[in-house]
Amino acid sequence: MTSTLQPARAAETENRPGRWLALSVLVLAVLLVAVDATVLGLATPYISEDLKPSGTQLLWIGDVYSFVIAGLLVSAGSLGDRIGRKKLLLTGATAFGVISVLNAYATTPELLIVARALLGVAGATLMPATLALIRNLFHDPRERSLAIGIWGATASAGTAVGPVVGGFLLEHFWWGSVFLINLPVMVILVLVGIKLLPESRHPSPGPWDLPSVGLSLVGMIGVVYAVKETATHGLDGNALAAGLVGAAALFAFVRRQLTLPHPLLDMRLFRNRGFSGAVLADLLTILGLSGLVFFLSQFLQLVQGRGPLEAGLAELPAAVGAVVAGLVAGAAARRFSVRSVVAGGLAAIGLALGMLTLVDRSTGYPLIGAALLIVGVGAGFSFTVTADVILSSVPKEQAGSASAVSETAYELGAALGIAVLGSIVTGVYRDFTAPAGTPAGAHESLGGAVEVAAGMPADAAQEMLSSARQAFVDGLALAAGAGAAVLIATSVAAWFLLRGQRLDSKV
Repeated sequence: MTSTLQPARAAETENRPGRWLALSVLVLAVLLVAVDATVLGLATPYISEDLKPSGTQLLWIGDVYSFVIAGLLVSAGSLGDRIGRKKLLLTGATAFGVISVLNAYATTPELLIVARALLGVAGATLMPATLALIRNLFHDPRERSLAIGIWGATASAGTAVGPVVGGFLLEHFWWGSVFLINLPVMVILVLVGIKLLPESRHPSPGPWDLPSVGLSLVGMIGVVYAVKETATHGLDGNALAAGLVGAAALFAFVRRQLTLPHPLLDMRLFRNRGFSGAVLADLLTILGLSGLVFFLSQFLQLVQGRGPLEAGLAELPAAVGAVVAGLVAGAAARRFSVRSVVAGGLAAIGLALGMLTLVDRSTGYPLIGAALLIVGVGAGFSFTVTADVILSSVPKEQAGSASAVSETAYELGAALGIAVLGSIVTGVYRDFTAPAGTPAGAHESLGGAVEVAAGMPADAAQEMLSSARQAFVDGLALAAGAGAAVLIATSVAAWFLLRGQRLDSKV
């Protein structure tokens, strides 16, 4: 009898013709999400100037997309297993394009928050569906590893292309243009995907359990909201209540999955040490990386005075490293071992973050560029191999749910990383010494200090900005050290958790 955690090889011996062309459609979807995830940060100052959101509204504009997508990923992955991954992907891509227009032409902060939330709903359908379709398109393990490498490389390239394209658009057009770049990609994806993508679904999935969907949504949003609010404003009643409700909902979700004959998420997947180790490695890696990358963009622009386009170009080495490493990661894992490639990649990222503890206001670009290149190489090796482990640990019928778990770990890690490392940066920054009469808004963020300085006398503004920038750099260095410690610890954990794990070499 075939185990629920091992693919039935006999049914996977035949490779599908046209699979590489179909992969080109899937990477367009990845590009769509990756670009959108990076352009908003650059556009935030322009949105603030045009729509005049309050501080709380600005936080919701930035966060609501990740809240919704984190809450819906598992549900969307399971839905794709049931109704068909192609159908879900093409429907989600169409919605993503249409809602991008709504984002671009939002005229009030409230409308933009709603539009970002809807974009999160559409985005939740895309990433799990792409990985699940790769699992069903590529039956040969070596081909699948290469396909996953291309998938990951495209995500990395999109992360780099986003700031460059976004920076160019912001220097020539209005802020809404950064959302409209989704449209041509979406149109090509849908038109070509209809012809090239095969449909795949679980043959007997059972009903889509709506109470489980609700518990997953409430649980993830509650936990992520509590973490971000605590990092931004400290632990208060609202954050504590949200965290408790979220934790209770997630507990109920797990209990319900263990009793359902056809669960939304098969919790038995986590009995597989390779699966659990890969998911944990992804979560902790993103936790250690995301907060730092978020604040590094501000460092390049607000401390070193680079424009949006120049800052985007400055971050390219990370994408180049990730693309190159992702394409050879599968071969490296077979030549050496899964745990050596993953643990080595994580250790490299930790080393690079350690290098960034040396950054100061006058640091030249060679150190920053070298650190970003090492980060990209390490991430390319680690993320590509862990994605391959996660997909190959489950039957293809459950590929959507497994992919969704991987993506949820990514989103939760990003939220925790920005919250935890962000709180370090913010905590150090808020204590900077400012001249008498400096408005309180200068202590909220470095962007706020730059905005406040425009209305202050020149000498006082210069003194205040110098002190604020130094405090920001001190916080960044401390956060880099914390991120380095997280990555080194994760590297050690991966070495033990992935012991004996191998990527298959033949069908």
